[in-house]
Amino acid sequence: MPTRPPARAPGLLRSALARAVPPSGPPSLRRLRVAVALLFGLDGFVFGSWAARVPDVSAATGAGHTALGIALLCLSLGALACMQATGALCARFGTGRLAALAGVAASVSAVLPGLAGTVPALCAGLFLFGAVTGAVNVAANSVGVEVEARAGRPLLSGLHAAFSGGGLVGALLGGLASAVMGVAPHLAAVAVVGLVVMAWAGPVLVRGDASQPLPTAGLAPAVDGAPGPRPTGVLVLLGAVAGATAYGEGALSDWGALHLREQLAAAPALAAAGYAGFSSAMAAGRLAGGRLVLALGERRLLVGGSLLAAAGALTAVTTTSLPVALAGFVVVGLGLANVFPLAIARAGALGGPSGVALSTTVGYTGLLGGPPVIGFLAEHAGLPAALGTVALMAVLAAVLVLGIEGEQVRRPVLPRRGWTYPVLFGRRPVAVVLRPVGVVLRPAAARANVGACSYVRDLQLLEVG
Repeated sequence: MPTRPPARAPGLLRSALARAVPPSGPPSLRRLRVAVALLFGLDGFVFGSWAARVPDVSAATGAGHTALGIALLCLSLGALACMQATGALCARFGTGRLAALAGVAASVSAVLPGLAGTVPALCAGLFLFGAVTGAVNVAANSVGVEVEARAGRPLLSGLHAAFSGGGLVGALLGGLASAVMGVAPHLAAVAVVGLVVMAWAGPVLVRGDASQPLPTAGLAPAVDGAPGPRPTGVLVLLGAVAGATAYGEGALSDWGALHLREQLAAAPALAAAGYAGFSSAMAAGRLAGGRLVLALGERRLLVGGSLLAAAGALTAVTTTSLPVALAGFVVVGLGLANVFPLAIARAGALGGPSGVALSTTVGYTGLLGGPPVIGFLAEHAGLPAALGTVALMAVLAAVLVLGIEGEQVRRPVLPRRGWTYPVLFGRRPVAVVLRPVGVVLRPAAARANVGACSYVRDLQLLEVG
């Protein structure tokens, strides 16, 4: 009997992704933007729900600071392991398909931490949870960069505001749920909510791939009409800027509530309010991000925001007053709001989904690697001193930004027509013109300060008029 030839795995994966949702034509830009915002919001909601229950999961599994740090490290490893693979899959099969599948997987995996009864089980559950969370982050940012390019105006900060808003809702509901139900039922309810959201957003995201051809992996935007190699050094630097501030977001999400409980004797609901205030401040700052960048300049906003976050972090960990600590969390959120979105937006403009994946991987090393580092430091120096490193990392982000000279605003290109945005705010009006896809892009005259940041001269910027 003749044997069937073995099926090729890439072909099977392509077929599965193509059949994920029946195609019915590309969605409108408005529907696609709403779907991407829902995906960002769902990601934040799932992560905020988990963050609010970290103290309860720690108590249920008997994990001390070091054991909890190891478990959180597993979450980080899972996320980092999937990010580069997700970027390659997005470039090959389409960002919308990967985003839809990742959103469903993240919803289902939300229950895993609540099912753990031991530290090893928690480590395994968090590894899988982190893997799908990392996939969602890369896919969502890649789709967000594409939507921003189609719209022709700054949108990625606003989409990240949806993540912060979702984190706010998740943290608030998680704090309330901690008083009335166990972790497993709560996270099961979170999974159901996520699946309901993806039932609408998933098909829209998949159909969004029909509005443009699949990107080519590993290529930077064309210069002089020809694609060039990916500017790896620049993408790593952008990821480092994002990661230095994302460190604070990860630290406060996983350790902020515990700090307020242990050091300031906050009730569970008030402890959850610390992360809620942080998320709400980030959401507000990101909603205004597009206007702030165009009004103040990208460099001023990034440096000033990083230093503001450092001041807020020092206030939160040195005070003995609960209201002052909560206010410090809010200041940190305002300062960090736009750093990560702006760095990832520039990486997407330079390298497409693969560029987003590389910079996001480096950036989320801070977001996901921060919590386990905090755990190890807390075991030896105390939790307040460990959280004080958030301020140090924020200052480092400001120093990295200062390594790049220039005040120009950098945005992705438009697919069809140019767009002009006048900026007044008491300063000389500046018009930022985005050019159609495929036009010649000119290398910018951006220079780097001497020292470690000299390789930033590779940076190729979109034309700004």
